[in-house]
Amino acid sequence: MARVKGGTVAHARHRKTIKAAKGYYGRRKNTFTVAAKAVDKANQYATRDRKNRKRQFRALWIQRINAAVRSHDANLTYSRFINGLVKAGIEVDRKVLADLAAREPESFAEIVDRAKTALGAA
Repeated sequence: MARVKGGTVAHARHRKTIKAAKGYYGRRKNTFTVAAKAVDKANQYATRDRKNRKRQFRALWIQRINAAVRSHDANLTYSRFINGLVKAGIEVDRKVLADLAAREPESFAEIVDRAKTALGAA
C-alpha cells in the first residue's frame, strides 16, 4: 500500500487560514502559526459581538419606545406600557414598536391609547 502524505490537505488548510487573515498587520497575515491564532481570536470576538449587537439593539428599541410613550403621556412609563400591551392582548415586538414610534406616530398613539385603556380596566 502506498504511503499517504498530508501535504495537499495541510496546504489547503494553511491557505484557508491565510486567506481569512487577509488585511491583518505584520506576520499575522502571512505566517500560518501567527495567523491561525489571530483568526481564532477574531472568530471569538465575532461570536461574542453578534450577541452584544442583539443586546444593544434591544436596549436602543426600549429607549426609543420609552421616549415615545412619555411624549404621549408623561405619567406612563415603558414598563407600564408593556404591561398594558400584555393586558390588551397586543403582541408586537419591541423592534416593530420602536419603528412605529419613529415612522408612524399616529399608529403608535393608537397603540398607546389601547394600552392605557387596558391598564385602566384592570
